[in-house]
Amino acid sequence: MANLITSFRIICSIVLLFVPAFSFGFYSLYLLAGFSDMIDGTVARRMHTASEFGSKLDTFADFVFAGVCFLKILPEIKLPFFLSVWIVLIVAIKGSNVMLSFAAQKKFIAVHSISNKITGFLLFFLPFTLSLVDLKISGSIVCSVAMFAAIQERRILRTGMDCE
Repeated sequence: MANLITSFRIICSIVLLFVPAFSFGFYSLYLLAGFSDMIDGTVARRMHTASEFGSKLDTFADFVFAGVCFLKILPEIKLPFFLSVWIVLIVAIKGSNVMLSFAAQKKFIAVHSISNKITGFLLFFLPFTLSLVDLKISGSIVCSVAMFAAIQERRILRTGMDCE
């Protein structure tokens, strides 16, 4: 059941590609995809069906959803240059974290830290704030938390400490 919910997020993400950004349909699919992300892990744990495959599927679904959102939202907003640079830096750190985890463990390790979850929460609600809060402010808040999460993720991967 949890994997079906996760798969639903992938389908919603793909359909989002064909819906105008910031339309009613966009926000409806966006919310459905976000809700599915919130409940799939809980369903897996409660039904005792959590698995390595499910975890990887969830991570893949997150990447698809985030990628589609970037493709749909970025062309519609005026992203300040400093935020663009900051985002590239965060992506570089996260990418190097992936390479570090693979080099050390010979597998991809997704760190589900509290700071990564807060980053995801803030990123999820960012499109709803675009008409209310200056992107320089809201983007700086999200980037600050995301930078902290990326650096913390690096520390977790290097030291092997608990991620929650």
